Amino acid sequence: MKCPHCGQEMPDGHLLCDHCGEEIQIVPDFEPEIETEIENSITETLSALASIQGEKTADHETQSEAEKTSEQAVSLAAVKKWRPQIILGLAILFVAALISYALYSYHIHTVDYQISKAKAYAESGAYNQAITCLEAAYKDHPDVAGILFLEADYYYLQQMDAYALSSLMRIIDNEQTAPYSEADVEEAYGKIVTIYANQEAYRQINDLLLGCDKERVVSRFQSYLAMEPEFSYVEGNYAEVIPLKLSSNTAGTIYYTMDGTKPDKGSLVYTAPLFLETGEYTVSAFFVNDYGIESGVVTKTYMINLTVPNAPEVELYSGEYTEATMIAVESVPDCKTYYTTDESEPTADSVPYTGPIPMPLGKTLFKFVNISEEGIASEVTTRTFTLRLQGAILPSTAVTNLVNRLVETGYLIDTSGKNTRQSGNMSYQFSSVVKIGEDQNYYTINEYYDDGTGMLSRTDKVFLVQVYTGETAQLGYDEAGAFVANPV
Repeated sequence: MKCPHCGQEMPDGHLLCDHCGEEIQIVPDFEPEIETEIENSITETLSALASIQGEKTADHETQSEAEKTSEQAVSLAAVKKWRPQIILGLAILFVAALISYALYSYHIHTVDYQISKAKAYAESGAYNQAITCLEAAYKDHPDVAGILFLEADYYYLQQMDAYALSSLMRIIDNEQTAPYSEADVEEAYGKIVTIYANQEAYRQINDLLLGCDKERVVSRFQSYLAMEPEFSYVEGNYAEVIPLKLSSNTAGTIYYTMDGTKPDKGSLVYTAPLFLETGEYTVSAFFVNDYGIESGVVTKTYMINLTVPNAPEVELYSGEYTEATMIAVESVPDCKTYYTTDESEPTADSVPYTGPIPMPLGKTLFKFVNISEEGIASEVTTRTFTLRLQGAILPSTAVTNLVNRLVETGYLIDTSGKNTRQSGNMSYQFSSVVKIGEDQNYYTINEYYDDGTGMLSRTDKVFLVQVYTGETAQLGYDEAGAFVANPV
């Protein structure tokens, strides 16, 4: 059969031309059962009419002319009598035929019929014919998403990804004119993301999700999305230190600058909050997800207006000292003082200054800083002290003298630190040098308890050993709170 529109040959049974895509308007064959029923009805009606006519003819041959005239009158009356029934029968047959055709025509245009026909083509490998059937079905039923899903599958099986994506995009793009269910829309996004991911077209996935207003879809595939970093503080003026946090929607890396320049992959990598103190800061940042997709750059400006506290004032100057000396720092209102002795810069995590510090033996570098309640740090004050005690015994000798004296008094069983009070051992460590009274210098020695696990816990006892004589004592306090040496 040839197509009446383009003249190309068409396989039998095709309702759409594979060449031009036009629908062939032909009257389809009736169902066999309906056709047989109609033929039987017509045959019965015609047989009845022939029988009546045959009887009249036979009577005409045997009757006289007068009788014939009389019979003709009777025959005409009979015909007139049966005419309505004959016409009604023929009309019923005609209506039945029209109904049969209408039912058949409706049947071949239903979604189930056209999809089943498309599946039959696909099972035989005729994907083009299957897709033609689906396009015809979609033309009549644009609200059925299943047609487009099946069409996309057939394109995908032929490795025609662009056509498959086009079919799926109809579900998303036509959502307003032919609304589909939430489940259909989410499934369409899922299939599109899968195709792009197989192509490693991650930029297309990112752009697709940026234009999606479905929160569940965006949440489901957010690992592919590179959104601009979020700042924990809005830009503006502040009268406090800001611990500015930068966050991203998924795993990846945030790059930033703080001088107003545009960041790139060679810029600083964000790993912890940025503490913005007094001054103006222009922070710019962008995000790169694990698929290498970059977000846009976000820039915010902050003005921090705070009063910087004064640097700590240490009463002693740097230099060498020959006797035990306490290091005191003047307090500053609404500030706390912190210090280090390992050459590192002091911060709020360093050792807090709570009172005069015994000067350590040897050479020690102290660094002090004041930090306000708002978290503003002052400049650092540095001091270097060298304490040398001429003629003093060594700290290790002082510890030995103390242990021996504690064994003599029965406080310890032996020099290993065993005692009668606890199952573990006692140990002793030199701490510092203090001055008690007018001119007595003592080593301070702290006591520790080892329960056998190797973990030392400090007790509340502090012992003293005179730095020149080795005399032992225990640290105590008088009524005024001053140090006193109580003999052991």
